[in-house]
Amino acid sequence: MQLNHYNTHFKKRQFPITLVCDHVTNTPNIGSLFRIADAFGVEKIILCGQNITLGRKMAKTSRATEKVVPYEILEDTSEVIERLKKDNYQIISIEITKDSKPIHQFKFSAEKPMAFVIGDENFGVSEAVLKASNDVIHIDMFGQNSSMNVVQATNIALYEATKQLV
Repeated sequence: MQLNHYNTHFKKRQFPITLVCDHVTNTPNIGSLFRIADAFGVEKIILCGQNITLGRKMAKTSRATEKVVPYEILEDTSEVIERLKKDNYQIISIEITKDSKPIHQFKFSAEKPMAFVIGDENFGVSEAVLKASNDVIHIDMFGQNSSMNVVQATNIALYEATKQLV
């Protein structure tokens, strides 16, 4: 028998993880980020950039999870990163760089809260934010494309982190 919202027995849990979205503007992507943030027990989403709108398309994709996942909309990602560092967050950017570490080799720690920085759909995490990060991790890929959708990458990162923290 297939289970549904009413008969699953998953234990609700929140992890010390905040998603920092560096100019993620596509509303269906934002809606999907709310949905997976709820599914993985993320404590908060911070949407950074100008003209970020949450509308009907976002709400349709989020399935109302924007009502249960706390969030902020702020303009400057670098200022957000500085504030989180002062609050003792470990800043982990998800981006493919020449120095990034494969996610499957990275050890996530619950000793400090984590901020996962995810980037713009076309340009990724900004260079300034990458430099300010404590760690940069990537997901190994085996096809011709050199990147994947920001939501899919976030799904993989949250799965790996929460799996290690449970």
